Amino acid sequence: MSGLDLGAPASRATRVSRALPFPAGAGMARWVIARNAMAFRHGWVALVTGFAEPVFYLFSLGVGIGALVHSVRTDGGSEVPYAVFVAPALLASSAMNGAVMDSTFNVFFKLRYAKLYDSMLATPLGPRDIAVGEIGWALLRGALYSAAFLAVALLAGVVTSWWALLALPAAVLIGLAFAAVGMFATTYMTSWQHFDYITLAIQPMFLFSATFFPLSTYPEGIQWLVQATPLYHGVALERGLMLGEVSWALAGHTAYLVVLGVIGALGAARRIERLLLT
Repeated sequence: MSGLDLGAPASRATRVSRALPFPAGAGMARWVIARNAMAFRHGWVALVTGFAEPVFYLFSLGVGIGALVHSVRTDGGSEVPYAVFVAPALLASSAMNGAVMDSTFNVFFKLRYAKLYDSMLATPLGPRDIAVGEIGWALLRGALYSAAFLAVALLAGVVTSWWALLALPAAVLIGLAFAAVGMFATTYMTSWQHFDYITLAIQPMFLFSATFFPLSTYPEGIQWLVQATPLYHGVALERGLMLGEVSWALAGHTAYLVVLGVIGALGAARRIERLLLT
């Protein structure tokens, strides 16, 4: 934690914030984000390569399957090339991957093995700062992956609407939802084997959240199950923006992700506080 002047007494604003309910009591979370950014100065290769999988999917499916499936009719009624159809879904997946990777594996190691958070409590930082800071860093990592993927999609010519300018903020919202829920789930894990459950949740979502096929192609009973998943709402939000199919339905997808992010953040903060202070 060197270089982050955490030994100074907490400011009056910080002391006031700690008397308030979460998230107002996380006034020093920025220092956790700064610490993670400093740590990744030497691990930038692992950070940068995280968006490679969605890019590979974009070119392998968009070019390969796109040569066989020339166009797809979206649930909004538009007919678009397959690569244009699948790109928004892969953008949402990129945000999910970045956020989940940091809020699960990295948080688990710091919490259960490195005992990093115990050291942080020796500074003015509190459990709320740790929870919000780690979620914020995971969100930023997801945003970085999304920005890199969006740049690749733009160069590949699969961005067709000016509404795509809002695709990156939407990706940040997706990252928030998955980072918060991911960290909340991680606080209940006690061994590396429990990460099989993370894979069991993420992989089916990636494959079946209307990522590669329109929702209308699924049987009606399965459609309800697909629509209950967080990634589906991220995919539908990104697809609506990048294809210019803007409607009030996007507000519903946004609300779903906001509520999920808030619930996850509240749960993660309370669990971290319980684990570190008892």
